[in-house]
Amino acid sequence: MVQSKATTVDEYLDELAPDRREVIEEVLAAIRENLPAGYEEGILWGMVCWCIPLERYPDTYNGQPLGIAALAAQKRHFAVYLSIYDDDELREEFEERYRESGKRMDVGKSCVRFTKLENLPLDVIAWAVSQTSVEECIERYEKSRS
Repeated sequence: MVQSKATTVDEYLDELAPDRREVIEEVLAAIRENLPAGYEEGILWGMVCWCIPLERYPDTYNGQPLGIAALAAQKRHFAVYLSIYDDDELREEFEERYRESGKRMDVGKSCVRFTKLENLPLDVIAWAVSQTSVEECIERYEKSRS
Protein backbone atom coordinates (compact mmCIF):
# COMPACT_ATOMS: atom_id res chain seq x y z
CA MET A 1 0.00 0.00 0.00
CA VAL A 2 1.34 3.45 -0.81
CA GLN A 3 -1.50 5.71 0.25
CA SER A 4 -4.68 4.33 1.70
CA LYS A 5 -8.17 5.44 0.68
CA ALA A 6 -9.51 4.33 4.08
CA THR A 7 -11.53 6.80 6.11
CA THR A 8 -11.28 4.95 9.46
CA VAL A 9 -8.50 3.11 11.27
CA ASP A 10 -10.47 -0.15 11.00
CA GLU A 11 -10.74 0.28 7.22
CA TYR A 12 -7.01 1.01 7.08
CA LEU A 13 -6.23 -2.19 8.98
CA ASP A 14 -8.62 -4.19 6.78
CA GLU A 15 -6.66 -3.14 3.68
CA LEU A 16 -3.46 -4.72 4.99
CA ALA A 17 -2.24 -8.26 4.47
CA PRO A 18 -2.37 -10.21 7.77
CA ASP A 19 1.39 -10.10 8.41
CA ARG A 20 1.55 -6.33 7.75
CA ARG A 21 -1.59 -5.73 9.81
CA GLU A 22 0.03 -7.51 12.77
CA VAL A 23 3.02 -5.13 12.64
CA ILE A 24 0.81 -2.03 12.40
CA GLU A 25 -1.40 -3.24 15.27
CA GLU A 26 1.63 -3.68 17.55
CA VAL A 27 2.86 -0.16 16.86
CA LEU A 28 -0.70 1.21 17.18
CA ALA A 29 -0.98 -0.37 20.63
CA ALA A 30 2.32 1.14 21.80
CA ILE A 31 1.33 4.61 20.61
CA ARG A 32 -2.20 4.40 22.02
CA GLU A 33 -0.90 3.32 25.44
CA ASN A 34 1.55 6.21 25.68
CA LEU A 35 -0.14 9.12 23.93
CA PRO A 36 -0.97 12.07 26.20
CA ALA A 37 -4.66 12.93 26.62
CA GLY A 38 -6.28 15.30 24.14
CA TYR A 39 -5.07 13.89 20.85
CA GLU A 40 -7.53 12.21 18.47
CA GLU A 41 -6.81 9.18 16.33
CA GLY A 42 -7.96 9.14 12.73
CA ILE A 43 -6.95 8.91 9.11
CA LEU A 44 -5.24 11.86 7.45
CA TRP A 45 -3.04 11.92 4.38
CA GLY A 46 -3.72 8.21 3.84
CA MET A 47 -2.27 7.04 7.15
CA VAL A 48 -3.18 6.66 10.81
CA CYS A 49 -2.58 9.99 12.56
CA TRP A 50 -2.85 11.38 16.06
CA CYS A 51 -3.76 15.07 16.03
CA ILE A 52 -5.13 17.93 18.06
CA PRO A 53 -8.76 18.32 16.96
CA LEU A 54 -9.49 21.51 15.01
CA GLU A 55 -12.21 22.26 17.57
CA ARG A 56 -9.42 22.57 20.16
CA TYR A 57 -6.93 24.45 17.96
CA PRO A 58 -8.24 25.65 14.56
CA ASP A 59 -5.62 28.33 13.86
CA THR A 60 -3.21 26.33 11.68
CA TYR A 61 -1.51 27.68 8.57
CA ASN A 62 -3.07 25.06 6.29
CA GLY A 63 -6.39 24.41 8.03
CA GLN A 64 -5.26 20.89 8.98
CA PRO A 65 -5.01 19.65 12.58
CA LEU A 66 -1.64 19.69 14.34
CA GLY A 67 -0.24 16.19 14.47
CA ILE A 68 1.93 14.49 17.06
CA ALA A 69 2.47 11.16 15.29
CA ALA A 70 1.44 9.11 12.27
CA LEU A 71 1.85 5.52 11.18
CA ALA A 72 1.89 4.11 7.66
CA ALA A 73 2.40 0.83 5.85
CA GLN A 74 4.30 1.79 2.71
CA LYS A 75 5.02 -0.45 -0.25
CA ARG A 76 8.42 -1.67 0.96
CA HIS A 77 8.53 -0.53 4.60
CA PHE A 78 6.59 0.86 7.53
CA ALA A 79 6.99 4.43 8.78
CA VAL A 80 6.37 6.17 12.10
CA TYR A 81 6.21 9.95 11.77
CA LEU A 82 7.01 11.90 14.93
CA SER A 83 6.65 15.58 15.74
CA ILE A 84 9.68 15.39 18.04
CA TYR A 85 11.73 16.34 15.00
CA ASP A 86 10.47 19.90 15.61
CA ASP A 87 12.27 20.00 18.98
CA ASP A 88 16.07 19.68 18.99
CA GLU A 89 16.33 18.41 22.59
CA LEU A 90 13.65 15.74 22.11
CA ARG A 91 15.11 14.70 18.76
CA GLU A 92 18.59 14.33 20.24
CA GLU A 93 17.35 12.28 23.20
CA PHE A 94 15.22 10.15 20.87
CA GLU A 95 18.20 9.46 18.62
CA GLU A 96 20.38 8.60 21.63
CA ARG A 97 17.75 6.20 23.01
CA TYR A 98 17.36 4.67 19.55
CA ARG A 99 21.14 4.11 19.21
CA GLU A 100 21.24 2.60 22.71
CA SER A 101 18.56 0.09 21.66
CA GLY A 102 21.05 -1.44 19.24
CA LYS A 103 18.53 -1.26 16.40
CA ARG A 104 19.52 0.22 13.04
CA MET A 105 18.02 3.69 12.67
CA ASP A 106 16.63 4.44 9.20
CA VAL A 107 15.39 8.02 9.27
CA GLY A 108 13.49 9.90 6.59
CA LYS A 109 11.92 13.32 6.64
CA SER A 110 10.45 13.36 10.17
CA CYS A 111 9.97 9.59 10.17
CA VAL A 112 11.59 6.36 11.18
CA ARG A 113 11.37 3.57 8.61
CA PHE A 114 11.49 -0.13 9.41
CA THR A 115 10.79 -3.36 7.54
CA LYS A 116 10.11 -5.71 10.47
CA LEU A 117 8.71 -5.16 13.93
CA GLU A 118 11.84 -6.59 15.56
CA ASN A 119 13.82 -3.77 13.86
CA LEU A 120 11.85 -1.07 15.70
CA PRO A 121 12.46 -0.28 19.39
CA LEU A 122 8.82 0.09 20.45
CA ASP A 123 9.81 1.39 23.87
CA VAL A 124 11.64 4.29 22.22
CA ILE A 125 8.64 5.08 20.00
CA ALA A 126 6.38 4.90 23.07
CA TRP A 127 8.70 7.27 24.94
CA ALA A 128 8.73 9.71 22.00
CA VAL A 129 4.95 9.99 21.72
CA SER A 130 4.60 10.39 25.48
CA GLN A 131 6.80 13.49 25.59
CA THR A 132 4.52 16.19 24.17
CA SER A 133 1.22 17.24 25.72
CA VAL A 134 -1.40 19.00 23.60
CA GLU A 135 -0.47 22.29 25.27
CA GLU A 136 3.23 21.79 24.53
CA CYS A 137 2.45 20.89 20.91
CA ILE A 138 0.43 24.09 20.48
CA GLU A 139 3.12 26.17 22.18
CA ARG A 140 5.84 24.72 19.93
CA TYR A 141 3.71 25.35 16.84
CA GLU A 142 2.97 28.96 17.81
CA LYS A 143 6.66 29.58 18.54
CA SER A 144 7.60 28.23 15.10
CA ARG A 145 5.06 30.51 13.41
CA SER A 146 6.27 33.73 15.08
